[in-house]
Amino acid sequence: MKSKLFVFLITLVIGLTIFACSPQQTQNIPISTSTNAPTVRPSNTSQPTVTMPSATATIPLVTQEPVTLPFSEPGPYYVGKWKHTIVDERRNDRQIELTIWYPALKKTTDEGRPITFNAEPDLSGAPYPLILTEMSSALYIYQSHLASHGFVMVEIKVPGYAEFFDWDFQTTDWPLDFLFALDQIASNPPIGLEGVIDATHTGVTGYSFGGQISLAISGARINPVYYLEYCEQLTTMQTSIEKRYIEYACNLADKWDVFTAYVGNEITTSDYGLWQPMTDERIRAVMPGGVDGAWLFGERGLMTVNRPILFIQASEDSPYQPTEAAFIFEHIGTPNKVMISFVGEDHMMVMKKEIRSRINHFAVAFFGYYLQGHEEYADYFSEDFVSQFDDLYWGVYPNE
Repeated sequence: MKSKLFVFLITLVIGLTIFACSPQQTQNIPISTSTNAPTVRPSNTSQPTVTMPSATATIPLVTQEPVTLPFSEPGPYYVGKWKHTIVDERRNDRQIELTIWYPALKKTTDEGRPITFNAEPDLSGAPYPLILTEMSSALYIYQSHLASHGFVMVEIKVPGYAEFFDWDFQTTDWPLDFLFALDQIASNPPIGLEGVIDATHTGVTGYSFGGQISLAISGARINPVYYLEYCEQLTTMQTSIEKRYIEYACNLADKWDVFTAYVGNEITTSDYGLWQPMTDERIRAVMPGGVDGAWLFGERGLMTVNRPILFIQASEDSPYQPTEAAFIFEHIGTPNKVMISFVGEDHMMVMKKEIRSRINHFAVAFFGYYLQGHEEYADYFSEDFVSQFDDLYWGVYPNE
């Protein structure tokens, strides 16, 4: 294991020329059954039998008409919006703000203005699968798009996200926020949205630090020995170039005992050297973007991921990050895994409208296949489909 770790470190350091990372982290996850303490799910949580869709696609070939992204356009549903704050009493009355986007009936006020906030839900296709994401991804990428395609999207404003720069206690706090939100929505749906949300079919998505939350919820398990050895070895290789990266990745290593005490035995109790899996069987598919954090899980911790996953990756992300993403993708445990690389783009690609449209397309196709049961949607995130775009690449992009 140490030799593989050393190879990973060498590869990472060689690829590191400048540290230009914007905030993008988090990890790990339990679950609550109301306002009680989250309960860590066992590693053998039951999952539906799913297989990755075949690569064949009934779509235009490159030699025919230009390929379109049909799900980048708004779907057939009008969208309503609802806001609420939930309080986790078992975690010092931690307040978590939610914004819920859902299919709604298009009605107007007496003055003729469309009603969006607290709009009456459209029950024609209810209940709708649930998608969890964090505030930044909701605002900059998805907005009302997923709800217009027949999902209920919950935007979770995790406490402290604006101050996030290094791996710290949010590594477990934020995934716990997601799971608490899931459990509250499932057990106590908002007034007026009863019967609208199908929490038994839940997806999680997010970009940058939202990608880390998604990865953790997918079932990855913290490997403390790997992480601490990684940070120790990285420190011995320290140069001025890597200093910021070390501070970013290994902030927790300097206070590991304090962090372990903070997290508690429910999560840190070890099986075969790994912390407990922190996820929920209702989460059936995950879609992380701009993800890193391989150092926290290592090969063994990533191998425990057991549900379909689609990675969105910029080929020219900050210097270390493509290596991180490649390591995660290679060692992720589920066979149902896809990476779509955006060629020539960097971490901030989501600021471009065209990129956001593409991510929305792949999210609708991926979650539509795994959560809504639309088998034909598999064609629209298949290898054949992706390969028709010169600026997209199926898998890890081979940077020279």
